[in-house]
Parts: sequence; C-alpha cells; structure tokens
Amino acid sequence: MASNSILGVFAKSPIKPLEKHIRMVSKCSKQLVPFFDAVYAKNWTEAAKIRTHISKLERDADDLKRQLRMELPGGLFMPVDRTDILELLSQQDKIANKAKDIAGRIVGRNLEIPEALQEAFAKYVKRNIDAIAKAAEAINELDDLLQTGFRGREVELVDKIIHQLDEIENETDILQVDIRKDLLAIEANMNPVDVMFLYQIIDWVGDLADLAERVGARLEILLARK
Repeated sequence: MASNSILGVFAKSPIKPLEKHIRMVSKCSKQLVPFFDAVYAKNWTEAAKIRTHISKLERDADDLKRQLRMELPGGLFMPVDRTDILELLSQQDKIANKAKDIAGRIVGRNLEIPEALQEAFAKYVKRNIDAIAKAAEAINELDDLLQTGFRGREVELVDKIIHQLDEIENETDILQVDIRKDLLAIEANMNPVDVMFLYQIIDWVGDLADLAERVGARLEILLARK
C-alpha cells in the first residue's frame, strides 16, 4: 500500500501539464502574425475574428493554469520544487495575457500601423514570437531533464537553448529601437492619440520576448538548484 501511495505521488508530476501550457501559450501568440497581416490590410472584420480566437486560446491557457495549480502536489516526492513550477507557470501565462491585450487594444481602436512601418514591424513581431517558441522549446525539454536527473548533455542542451533565447531577446530590443526611431520620424503627420497608442503597442510586443526570457531565467534557476 505504501509503495502504491509513493507511485501515486510521482504520477502527479506537473511537468506534462506545464509543457502543455507553454504550447498553448505559444499557439496563442503565433496568432498575432495573421492578426497583424489583417491590420496591415485594414481588414478589421478579419482582425476582430482573429482577436476572438486569441482570446479563446488565452482562456484555454488560463484553464490549464488553474487546473495545474489545483492539482499541483505539495508532497516530498515532487520531481522539482513547487515554487519553481508556479513561477514558470506565472511567467508563461503572462505571455498569453499580453498577446490578448495587444490584439484587444488594436481592434478596440481600429489602430492602423503606418505603411512606412509595416515591413519592420512585421519582422519585429515575428522575432518576438520566435522568442516564445524558443522558451517553449526549453520547457519541453523538462521531461528529458527529469529522466537524466538534471545532469549531463541534456542540461547542456537546455543551457544552449536559453542562450539562444537571450540572443533573440537582444535582437528584439534592437528592432524596437529602430521602429521607435521610424515612428518618431513620421509622428508629426499622425493623430497624436494614435501615436501614443502605437508607442504602447511597440512596447507591448517587445514585452513578449521579455516575458519569454523570464521563462528561460526561471528555468535556469531551477537547473541551478539541482
């Protein structure tokens, strides 16, 4: 009976639900690519449709988050510290929330991206989403890390992925500076309120990579404790 109880505790490992959550978060954020394509085309019907889909995916991620929190065991046989899991989950969830906020703000105002910015902005959005995909790649290695006892080549692989994530985040910072300069050059000819919101959207898109990097940083902390 005691043996079965111990196995039951191990069977409640939070790793799989955490990986499922980051995949949902990544799927949610990727919808920003077709969303902005619709915005560039001023197709507000399509943009609103995609925004609704983003909101649904964000709610799905919220449901997964709540389920994991409720079912997360607190026993001695947790493969990783409960606090680390909750911190990772929190950072992951903020990504989906930010994607929803971006789409909601743009659709709410029918906020156009000036044609002069669109090419650079599209590259900027995609690079931020690359950061999220890289964070998901790192989290999806947790199963293998667990199997190897957080030792050996698997740790080196995850360290490499986190380093790549940091590099992508640095690239998004550079892209953000360039876009802000481009906007500054044309803002005198624009509605001042739209300009204010555009600067906010530029910052919010950049937050996606920042949040993804925080996922990587939390994973590094987890590894350091092993």
